[in-house]
Amino acid sequence: MVCCEGSTGILMKNSSNGEIDSFYAIRPECKADVPKTRFKPRAGKTLSARRWHAAFSQDGHLDIEKVLRRIQRGKKHREVFQKIDQWNKRGVHPSIKGVVWEFLLGCFDPNSTFDERNQLRQQRRQQYGALKAECQKVAPAIGSGKFITTPVITKNGRPIHDPSTTDNLQDDKRATSTPSPFDSPKHDEEHVNDAVPDKKGIQWKLMLHQIGLDVVRSDRALVFYESEANQAKLWDVLSVYAWLDNEIGYCQGMNDICSPMIILIENEADAFWCFERAMRRLSLNSCPPSSSSSSSSSSSSFFPTKRENFRCGTSFIGVQSQLSTLSEILKAVDPKLHQHLEDLDGGEYLFAFRMLMVLFRREFSFVDALYLWELMWAMEYNPNMFSSYEESSASADKSSTHDTNDKLLKKCGKFERKNVKTGYKDRHSSLAVFLVASVLSTKNKRFLKEAKGLDDVVKILGDVTGNLDAKKACNEALKLHKKYLNKAKKL
Repeated sequence: MVCCEGSTGILMKNSSNGEIDSFYAIRPECKADVPKTRFKPRAGKTLSARRWHAAFSQDGHLDIEKVLRRIQRGKKHREVFQKIDQWNKRGVHPSIKGVVWEFLLGCFDPNSTFDERNQLRQQRRQQYGALKAECQKVAPAIGSGKFITTPVITKNGRPIHDPSTTDNLQDDKRATSTPSPFDSPKHDEEHVNDAVPDKKGIQWKLMLHQIGLDVVRSDRALVFYESEANQAKLWDVLSVYAWLDNEIGYCQGMNDICSPMIILIENEADAFWCFERAMRRLSLNSCPPSSSSSSSSSSSSFFPTKRENFRCGTSFIGVQSQLSTLSEILKAVDPKLHQHLEDLDGGEYLFAFRMLMVLFRREFSFVDALYLWELMWAMEYNPNMFSSYEESSASADKSSTHDTNDKLLKKCGKFERKNVKTGYKDRHSSLAVFLVASVLSTKNKRFLKEAKGLDDVVKILGDVTGNLDAKKACNEALKLHKKYLNKAKKL
């Protein structure tokens, strides 16, 4: 069986910014406005395609411990290399990011074989195809290579037609009972059936144009999204996800999480399931699914967990919970800074909302954000993740990280290993929360001296994150995590 995990065959030499640019080309007119990329893959340190392929046994079992070690720490070099910027040392080479992410996010079990994963991949592709077909019955624009950017339905379910396209609409109705795609996404009304849908269909249709507007804004500095077909692919994945998970639907920011998956993973169905796993991680990180009662909707069998960061409505419950945890952490490890922020009416830590919502996408360049993500995902990795997603809530609870041993611990990321050892279970205490706390704590002198109001806090935080070394920041977060756990023990 041919290995399906990263068959690009691209081997890494001493890399440069030129190589990164070839993977994530920037539009010439946007280069001056794009943050400088600091991460560069480097031979012997970054996880390369060669080392990735070597981590598999003959039948396909992955040595996840070796992979995590390479991503988190890289290879120790001689003293002559120690002065090289930390951003050169770790992470995953662009040629294999997509397939590596599928494992880091729990799409596949490292203990499975090539044959088992190929079978599961085919099942998921068929599953996605069926979901997409459901959506196409309600909105024929799905899968058409076009996407919607204007409202197509009223709140009571009636279609909205643009008078400027009336003639075209009548022509299409004479030709076929199903509207056909126009040559431009601006003629969006043709892409939705006129029949009044049920409540779920109405809610979903009301989201389609907002998804389209966000797609247009997604990573628009990249050459990749000059293609309308690539934009439509992103729109399709987000729209199908909103249909499947109608409890959450779609919220702004999901496009920032999904866009890299579309770029890195060629097959649309594979990109969808990778995004679905990322959405789970945004809420639960490494924790097993909750045993909440199942919904009668079709999404219940796929979503035993809640993607709380993106829960729509009057509040974003997941992020608010994380902000509350952030407040508790800083109060424990840096009470003076916490009190100062409280005095500035910043005790709710809303200035950190965006960072947690979209995992620092706006604070880093595209390339550097991807590096930060895979570093955090590697550090949070738990080998029980795949089974906790695939099994029922009851059996997933049985495979909880409480029943662990030294061998299993070695397969956990640095951050998760500490949680497992101590039995710490706050699902809102992700590495991202500790990363924000570490940024605040390490710059506490500046905040205490310069911050006279919340605007100053936001400005200082922007200056700090704009020059943040991801690896160093994660290491500081791990130190702060250890300090916090030690303090929690004494309480």
